[in-house]
Amino acid sequence: MIYHGIDIIEIVRIRHAVERWGERFLRRVYTIGELEDCGALGAAPRYQSLAGRWAAKEAAAKALGVGLSGMAMAASAYERPGMTDIEVARSSDGKPSLCLHGPAATAAAALEITSIALSISHSGAHAIASVVALAREPKE
Repeated sequence: MIYHGIDIIEIVRIRHAVERWGERFLRRVYTIGELEDCGALGAAPRYQSLAGRWAAKEAAAKALGVGLSGMAMAASAYERPGMTDIEVARSSDGKPSLCLHGPAATAAAALEITSIALSISHSGAHAIASVVALAREPKE
């Protein structure tokens, strides 16, 4: 079984949210590791990286068939994950991957997800992410 999710966001939306709500917004949406990786705890956050991670979290939620806490989506049998339950990590060569925690990990286990692929890209104005999750084939 293949599950797919995709999301696109205007980078300026993340910049405006950071400027308006600051650290409160950042800590609600991103893990400490993500914030450090994006330079968001310093004076010059990389907004395109933050936006890419936002899109990745949204795409992952879509692939898992669950909404994120506080966002409208179809009812699910699972508790809705929060934004920090879906974490974007990077390998030493820069390849992004997903780490699922709490309700996001529960949803993936229920779907019998065996692997997840993540791709993130951004231009001057937008960030986009695509998540493909592979699961065991249903038994007949």
